[in-house]
Amino acid sequence: MNKSRDKKTLGEIGEGLAAKFLKKKGIRILNTNWIFQHKEIDIIAENEDFLIMVEVKTRHINFIESPGEMIPVKKQKSLIEAAEAYVMMHDIDKETRFDVIIVVFENQKPTIDHIEDAFQPGII
Repeated sequence: MNKSRDKKTLGEIGEGLAAKFLKKKGIRILNTNWIFQHKEIDIIAENEDFLIMVEVKTRHINFIESPGEMIPVKKQKSLIEAAEAYVMMHDIDKETRFDVIIVVFENQKPTIDHIEDAFQPGII
């Protein structure tokens, strides 16, 4: 088996589950896998108050990592740049929030942890 392909498939499954999870919470999905200059945002969504940029992390086992460890500063900057481009391109006038969704598979069963406001542009 190709480990790189397995990881990509696992990521795609996690992103699909994350999108369904958000929809159940009443959050509207605007885009998935949106790319701007080689910078990708897994899920772009919105609720009444926020434009929500979501980074999805999918794991086979539960790692004890903070969102900051999962999303290093370089990746955070990349997400922020892509989010700024998205807001400008679509002329959006909402506050932007950066969330992390962690999908963990244990015994073939997924659990989902949604961390709202996982990081903020002004803090990095």
